[in-house]
Amino acid sequence: MANRGVNVYLTPSTFILIEMKTIRLLGALALSLLLLAPDSFAQRRKRNQEPQGISYDTALYNAMEFRLVGPFRGGRATAVAGVVQDPMTYYMGATGGVWKTDNAGESWYNVSDGYFNTASVGAITVSESDPNVVYVGMGEAPVRGVMTSHGDGVYKSTDGGKTWEHMGLDRTRQISKIVVDPRNPDVVLVGAQGSPYGATKDRGIYRSEDGGSTWTKVHYIDENSGISDLSMDMTNPRIIYAAYWDHRRYPWKVQSGGPGSSIWKSVDGGETWNKLSEGLPKGVMGKIGVSVSRANPNKVWAIIEAENGGLYRSDNGGKNWRLINPDRLLRARSWYYMHILAHPTDPESVFVMNAPLVQSTDNGRTFVNLNTPHGDNHQLWVNPEHPEYMINANDGGANVTIDGGKNWSTQSNQPTAQFYRVNVDNQFPYRIYGGQQDNSSVSIASRVDGSGITNEDFYPVGGCESAYSAFDPDDPQYVYSGCYQGIIDEWNAKTEQTKDVMAYPFQGLGTNPADVRYRFNWNAPIIASKHDPSVIYHAGNKLLKTSNRGITWEEISPDLTKNDSTHISWGGGPITNEGAGGEIYHVIYYVAESPHTPDVIYTGADDGLLHITKDGGESWTNITIPNTGDGMVNQIEVSPHTPGTVYVAFNKYKYNDFTPHIFKSTDYGQTWTRLVNGIEPEAHVRVVREDPNQKDLLYAGTETGLYVSFDGGIKWNNFQQNLPIVPITDLMIRDNDLVVATQGRAFWVMDDLNPLYEFDEANTSSFYVFEPEHAIRDNAFRSNSSSMGQNPYPGFSVMYYIKENIDSINMTVDFKDAQGNVVRHFATDAEKNDEKIKKKSGMNRMNWNLSVPNPEGVEGIFMGLGAGGHRVAPGNYTVEISYGDEMVSKQIEVQADPRWDATSAQYAEQERLLETLRASIDELQTVATDLRSIRAQVNDLKARIDKEEFESVHEMADSVIEEIDTIEDLLIQPNQKTFQDVINFPNKLEAQILHIYGTIDGIQPPVTDGQKQRAQDIMSEVQVALSQAEELDGKLQELMELIRTEEVPFIAAKKKK
Repeated sequence: MANRGVNVYLTPSTFILIEMKTIRLLGALALSLLLLAPDSFAQRRKRNQEPQGISYDTALYNAMEFRLVGPFRGGRATAVAGVVQDPMTYYMGATGGVWKTDNAGESWYNVSDGYFNTASVGAITVSESDPNVVYVGMGEAPVRGVMTSHGDGVYKSTDGGKTWEHMGLDRTRQISKIVVDPRNPDVVLVGAQGSPYGATKDRGIYRSEDGGSTWTKVHYIDENSGISDLSMDMTNPRIIYAAYWDHRRYPWKVQSGGPGSSIWKSVDGGETWNKLSEGLPKGVMGKIGVSVSRANPNKVWAIIEAENGGLYRSDNGGKNWRLINPDRLLRARSWYYMHILAHPTDPESVFVMNAPLVQSTDNGRTFVNLNTPHGDNHQLWVNPEHPEYMINANDGGANVTIDGGKNWSTQSNQPTAQFYRVNVDNQFPYRIYGGQQDNSSVSIASRVDGSGITNEDFYPVGGCESAYSAFDPDDPQYVYSGCYQGIIDEWNAKTEQTKDVMAYPFQGLGTNPADVRYRFNWNAPIIASKHDPSVIYHAGNKLLKTSNRGITWEEISPDLTKNDSTHISWGGGPITNEGAGGEIYHVIYYVAESPHTPDVIYTGADDGLLHITKDGGESWTNITIPNTGDGMVNQIEVSPHTPGTVYVAFNKYKYNDFTPHIFKSTDYGQTWTRLVNGIEPEAHVRVVREDPNQKDLLYAGTETGLYVSFDGGIKWNNFQQNLPIVPITDLMIRDNDLVVATQGRAFWVMDDLNPLYEFDEANTSSFYVFEPEHAIRDNAFRSNSSSMGQNPYPGFSVMYYIKENIDSINMTVDFKDAQGNVVRHFATDAEKNDEKIKKKSGMNRMNWNLSVPNPEGVEGIFMGLGAGGHRVAPGNYTVEISYGDEMVSKQIEVQADPRWDATSAQYAEQERLLETLRASIDELQTVATDLRSIRAQVNDLKARIDKEEFESVHEMADSVIEEIDTIEDLLIQPNQKTFQDVINFPNKLEAQILHIYGTIDGIQPPVTDGQKQRAQDIMSEVQVALSQAEELDGKLQELMELIRTEEVPFIAAKKKK
């Protein structure tokens, strides 16, 4: 397979550097190698031994994890379904798997993670007779030129989405529709649209009578035509209608239409089929949607792409058809839409999904817009028993209505955004940038004060959905963001305004790319120079450069593509043109500037050409990788460690070849080595990065997951961790964080890559502590909420490795300040829960949020707000971890929030005041606890002795209890049981001192004079109350003396009242 072995290739330009004699020898050798070379990378090397490479036991790093940053703004969804019996429960399918809601879209949770091997969903159907049975067809059906992923067949759940089983049909690639017999959940038909990129015999209709255990292909037209729609008569499930779509996606064109586009009908459950044609368009048809009315099964609707296309209807079960409505609103951009649904209870009502979702209630003559939250609508499900309950899928996610479309649920609760690329700046917190498909550009904070990252924490920065964003990472005042057709904006952070800075503005939509000055990819590269961020590069078919904020642009290259005029024309046909820009071909797809010198720049084209300049664009050399055939240079990475080393992610998926390709050159592209050993056979590679902190440590993002290499690509290892299965479109390393852009699950971050740098040492150790990342004392903390992005763990997250854990061996972790004082202690045998840690064989993680231990509190008393331990001050600390006889010490640092300009002296003053307050709190709570214990003992004494026999003792005891009550009333509030009781009962000294303690801990210094004064005043009040408690000692001594003189028995039964 293509994911095994190493292949070396010489570029044509290599030979100009070699003497003629050597050229002849190498030429002959190269020719012989070419004659012997395999036709495809997908064939296994047979003669050379496969390289072993470096791998480590995953136990070394199984505690490393990613966190979801967001945003929680829905991405493209193309499949939805609901549960007939429960109008609040629905499913959504996106490129990020299957999601479920139990509350009509108020919240969503993923149900496919851990079960699915691909992420793109094309169809979902819930059995009406048994709603526990759910079928999912993989591979989105509205196939775009960009952002389309393939699937791997059918998955099935028999427990309402809790667990899933793969049911086969792996090679179908894209599944458009699944229908299930409403009487029997085991009878199911699958509509296989098939791969958009090549001819395939896996298209057609598949039927199963045993719930998907076995499949029979019951209908097929040809290798170019697949199912675009299936519709079952739910009153008579033997009757099924099928729409075929003759289509192909080329890198330069979408072909929608051909002899295979047609409508078929079966009356025997799919065993035999008849073609329907009477009254349908006579010429070429393209994409078709079909739907039979449940309310009147004789009525069948079809939305048809054709020269005389539009909305068609049959009133006799498909025997005859007539054009009802030719409105282009219903059929524009046909390859992307053409979805239709008959209303389940109203025979005169029908829904059509296009850019808007529209409904007709007069048999298709007129339509009204249902105003979904987002455009580009792909699917609709209507509850047949409660038709006012519906769910809709569009390019912004899924939304539910319970009032027939008057109102819809939000899409701002779905972390399913699709991003093309990623960039980061150097602010604190650093921000993550990218363009979200069919939405806007995004700049989102990587961490925020509070419990998590919300939709308040991101905003657009110019451009549009397909944006690259480029800027000075140290001062991102001006952000240059792109859009399709070469649009580029300058976004001003101060004014939040955008300005067009396109080199040659033109109306690109609906324009033949052969007629324009520059051709631009949908996702045209925009980068800022690493050496001078005021220099911005923008790539079309030529590389453009500006040094004055886009006022002037210069061409610094010729056309760096194949520039084949036969592939530079209209983007759609034979019926509908496509001129949005996704099919513009022969353009530069990636630009990489060397981090070592601004003179070295690489470009890669969507047609496979690769070029380099070593003189800032004065001259260019073709370094295209030999024998790659048709394909695309998806990404280029110049090694941050070695000037001549460069990596290329090359893919051919647009030619129906999903084989992974990573190429490496160590001589500026003169020779290339293919390195994919360990990568799954169809995990085509989108991005490869080298860690700037460690040479030869590489990360690869693929169609189905993440990989890591420890040896410069000789061997690749799965590095998925907790990252969901989803296409990874881009990666960046920021300091020692790995930032991940996905196609369907938004942005993710792994916060600390340090363990990867230390595997050689850890691998030979029985116990090893990885170097902890420094901690930042800000106000970000981490909640368990699934409705917002996650912050990093606050404080220190220490990772350590135990080769073979022994439960009986205790582990302790002590954090010490610069003076050696223990500020926080943890242990596996600790009695207190907030001090207890766990350990196991393999990698472990323990977290300390920088807080000293919480106050003990008074048993049975609500401690009030602000009751946690205060955070330590910025400075140098030590962590000591002991496991058995081994002890490891690490120097660590708590850094101040860089957004705050407090001095070290001010932090020290804050800490001293907090420690003083804490001592007062501890003393107050200790005294209060002691008083309550004494009172309990005195009351017990009173209960044991006769009041008349020991009258004086009772009187003295009553006096002691009265004084305890008086002091306790000053110190604590026993009536407060919950946090809301602070407004129902007077707050006592404990609550008051905890309040100022929490207030001072929660701020960045300097401490205000008011805070200092309040702290001093409340501590003085506490001391007064504690003095009264000290005076109680005298009475207690008197009571004990009286007990002795009165000879009160130490043990006695309680007296009956």
